[in-house]
Amino acid sequence: MAGVTSGQEVRLGRVGKGARVVVALVGVGLLVNGSVRATDDVWPFGPMSQYAGMIADDASIAYTRISAQTDAGTTVDVPLNIEGAGVARAEIEARTGEIVKDPSLLQAVADGWARKHPDEPKYVKLELIRDTTTLVKGRVDGPPTPEVLATWVVRK
Repeated sequence: MAGVTSGQEVRLGRVGKGARVVVALVGVGLLVNGSVRATDDVWPFGPMSQYAGMIADDASIAYTRISAQTDAGTTVDVPLNIEGAGVARAEIEARTGEIVKDPSLLQAVADGWARKHPDEPKYVKLELIRDTTTLVKGRVDGPPTPEVLATWVVRK
C-alpha cells in the first residue's frame, strides 16, 4: 500500500466500520429473506435446493436431458446452457411437467440452437429424456434407464 511502511498499523475509522456493518446486515437480511421464501429465484441470496440434501445408499437419481436428431443425420445431446441452446438445464428441469403437457415448448430450444450456431447442423427432432440411475449400497447398479417424456418435431 502506498504510504504505509512495513510494520505500520492502519486503523479503520468509524465510517469504514459502519459501512462494513451495514453491508454485513444487508447480506444477512437477503439470506434470511431468501431462506424464508425457500426459493431458488433469489439465488445467491437463497437456497440452491438441488444441492441441499443427501442421497440414500439405495436410491434412484433422475437426470433430465434433451436429445436431438439433426439434419445431418446425427443424434446429439443438446448442450443445456446459455452458450449451447440458450436455455439452462435448471429451466428445463423446472418446466418438465409443462413440456410433457405441451412438447411444442421444445421449439424454443431448437430456435435458440439455430440462432446461436447458424453454421452447425439444425435440430429436426427433440426428445425430452429422463435417465434414472439406481444406487445399491451407495454404488451405481447398471447403466441409466432412459425414459422419453416428450417428443417434438421441429418446425422450420
